[in-house]
Amino acid sequence: MKSLLDVSEALRTFAAKHRFDNKGRLCVALVVTQHARKLGLPLSPESLLTTAGGQVQGLGRGTVQKILQRHGIHRVLAAEGGRTSRGSIKSMRAYVSFLNAQAERGDPDLDLVESFWILRVQQFFEGKPFTLTLDPSHGLRTAMGDVLRQATLRQERVGSGTMYAGAVMQHLVGAKLEVALGMGSIQHSQFALEIEHHSFSTADAPGGRQGDFVAGDVAIHVTTAPSEAVIERCRENLSEGLSVMLITTKKQMAAAEAMAEARALADRLDILEIEQFLALNLFEWGAFDSRGRKAAVRQLVDAYNTIIEEVETDPSLKIEFRS
Repeated sequence: MKSLLDVSEALRTFAAKHRFDNKGRLCVALVVTQHARKLGLPLSPESLLTTAGGQVQGLGRGTVQKILQRHGIHRVLAAEGGRTSRGSIKSMRAYVSFLNAQAERGDPDLDLVESFWILRVQQFFEGKPFTLTLDPSHGLRTAMGDVLRQATLRQERVGSGTMYAGAVMQHLVGAKLEVALGMGSIQHSQFALEIEHHSFSTADAPGGRQGDFVAGDVAIHVTTAPSEAVIERCRENLSEGLSVMLITTKKQMAAAEAMAEARALADRLDILEIEQFLALNLFEWGAFDSRGRKAAVRQLVDAYNTIIEEVETDPSLKIEFRS
């Protein structure tokens, strides 16, 4: 039997490649997984077609809802269970091919496979974007902080281990760097530096990355929960001749500073609070004018949403800007 880690990673790769994130394809994944439970692997895609050959067997609201109800989910995923989707058969064939390939490498745990898709369904139901509202009665830091609070609340509701707040923080910093360093339309730098973006689940160390971002000779780490491991990574960056910036939440500033002090690094690290880090540039880009700030925030959000489309598979991480 394949390890849980191997199967989970293979599923994430498949879901990203084939865009199994909308309700029709999620229905296909749930129903085909149930067929695999009953019939075993490998599956024949032809055997999963209806007699007329125009639909996937069992792909209807009733079957899908029974699967969801086993997991305590009573909301309707799709009124027709994906049956009317023209791409359902193509999606079924792709998923059957994936499951068969997994079976060739070792018997996959279909309980784990179903749980993976159930989590994706939960994320779909949570899939409304976060909102960023400019309220004249509140400061920009408050607006930035509200987005992070939404992410934290979603994280607590889903309870799946998905670190929404960390992902939002990382990609907001990435968007700010894109705009600030000249890759966006607002030019504030003599030199345009290309910023490399990664999905939030991609760790720094395994790929040899020096931080969440590297801009010039500065390694930038973004974290909701500073740890000894992060501080050690900062120390390694310094030994490599890099300057280091650690960006965290207001609540975690004191903890990060204390850990840096304990390692005699307090005077060598720039530890910044995320909301202030973002708000100050927005004031500057907007030329300290209300209309300019609105345009600056919109550009930040546009850059952020572009990054989400490019490196993440969960569209609910996007931000809707309301002015």
